[in-house]
Amino acid sequence: MRVVQTSQVIAESTFNKFHLLVFLWCFYAIAFDGFDIALYGIGLPLMMEDYGLSAVEAGAIGSYTLVGMMLGSFLLGSLADVIGRKKILAICMAIFSIFSLLAGLAPNPLTFTIMRFIAALGMGGLMPAVIAVMTEYSPKKNRALTVATMYCGYSIGAILASLIGMYLMENLGWRFLYWLGVIPLLTLPLFLKQFPESLSFHILRNQGDKIADILNKVNPKGNYQATDDFEYEIVKEKAKGVPVKKLFSDKRGISTVSFWLIVSSCLLMIYGLNTWLPKIMQGAGYGITSSLSFSLVLGVGQIGGSLLGGYFVDRIGHRKVLLYMFLLGSLCFISLSVTTHQLLLYVLIAISGACTAGTQNLVNPYVSGFYPPEIRTTGLSVTVGIGRVGSILAPVIIGFLLTTNLAPQQAFMAFAVPSIIGCIALLFVQERHGHTEERTTAPVHFKASKISS
Repeated sequence: MRVVQTSQVIAESTFNKFHLLVFLWCFYAIAFDGFDIALYGIGLPLMMEDYGLSAVEAGAIGSYTLVGMMLGSFLLGSLADVIGRKKILAICMAIFSIFSLLAGLAPNPLTFTIMRFIAALGMGGLMPAVIAVMTEYSPKKNRALTVATMYCGYSIGAILASLIGMYLMENLGWRFLYWLGVIPLLTLPLFLKQFPESLSFHILRNQGDKIADILNKVNPKGNYQATDDFEYEIVKEKAKGVPVKKLFSDKRGISTVSFWLIVSSCLLMIYGLNTWLPKIMQGAGYGITSSLSFSLVLGVGQIGGSLLGGYFVDRIGHRKVLLYMFLLGSLCFISLSVTTHQLLLYVLIAISGACTAGTQNLVNPYVSGFYPPEIRTTGLSVTVGIGRVGSILAPVIIGFLLTTNLAPQQAFMAFAVPSIIGCIALLFVQERHGHTEERTTAPVHFKASKISS
């Protein structure tokens, strides 16, 4: 019987049609996640007029929504290691599609908040599962760039929402944006047919035929058989115990808490900008279309930061790249608070996108790769769930600042603080205690060991 280490097969594989299929579905899912998340900030100016909301009330609704995302990260994200990442992705897409549509039909702020809260459960649960699947199925040599590029779908979705808002919202209204959120529901049957389940899920259930089928797509020359030993006993032994408890075992505790601070800092900046950037720029004297153009530029910056950062991560490592991005982000926000030149504002907004969502896009695979496969989704889900505290606080903090006598652009100064906190927390991550393929000792996939039957 041949012993096959599935993680090493994938790590040493070459990107092919199978990897592309996983990539495209993950890109698609996260794009609509980004689209739905961006809707609130884009439609906020018109929605405030429609519902007669104050800045504090609008910020509170945004925070209630983000509480839903936090719960979704904890509940649905962690459940992925139990019922399978594919099922969780399908459930999450169904939830945020259906309830985004219903939010667009809400007759009053209370109904809107409830519908948006439920939709947010799906949004929160989707991200950890998508990143865990993409990390699991990406070849190691370009894993950081692959995951970061996939996560650019989030920014593409936000950009698409900005473009629709710029050119259609004044005529069709803010509700139209939410109605478009139902599209993923229509494509679920195709997703369920094409998307693969996690290998660890199949291994725990001794489903050798499904494992062999996936690995033969990953590496067509491997000729894997259902009778191969896919390290069933080793994987089952590692899976024993409470997953959350394992986040603090094997000297991972300090790094786990550091990841919580890093993600909290990133999400505070991301959701503060997503929610209030159009309103801040309106307060600075720009019209609705012009203010939304800054959201568009923010999305472009997020993509650029993800791609360029991913390229350098695969060459010099996560830590150095992330440190530079946090430091650059803090300088950028300080500059934004005092700049009035429009072209320079666009440049700085693009850089801020690169150093916030772009940074988070690189933090995600960093966290995911740190934990072993059996607790990977749990590790990322809990980290993102705790990190949602930052996203919950962001709309309220910035909303409060906008009610003071400060000039609207001065609110940018507040974003420099979490950027510095994230930089400091990064220094406490102990990479030597993380999971890497190099530390495994199981036989390489192309070696076989004969045993007597």
